[in-house]
Amino acid sequence: MSNVFIAFQRNEETRAIIDAIVADNPQAVVSQQPAMVKIDAPGHMVIRKSTIEQELGREFDLQEMQVHLITLSGNIDETDDEFRLTWNQ
Repeated sequence: MSNVFIAFQRNEETRAIIDAIVADNPQAVVSQQPAMVKIDAPGHMVIRKSTIEQELGREFDLQEMQVHLITLSGNIDETDDEFRLTWNQ
């Protein structure tokens, strides 16, 4: 099974996004680097708007992630409430 991954700029706002991703994906592995944070997961990863909102303490539009996004790997399935990365086998 191949890993999916997503990488963000390392800043205050992405800290809450990363914490939310880890909460929803216990199999995720976080790699902290000086200017970015990369999160790998085997096969799939889900990013939930509701979990990010809990971490941030405010409303959040998943499109806001695009501002902080560096790169990603996997097939994308996006709704207003979830952003999923998968490798279809």
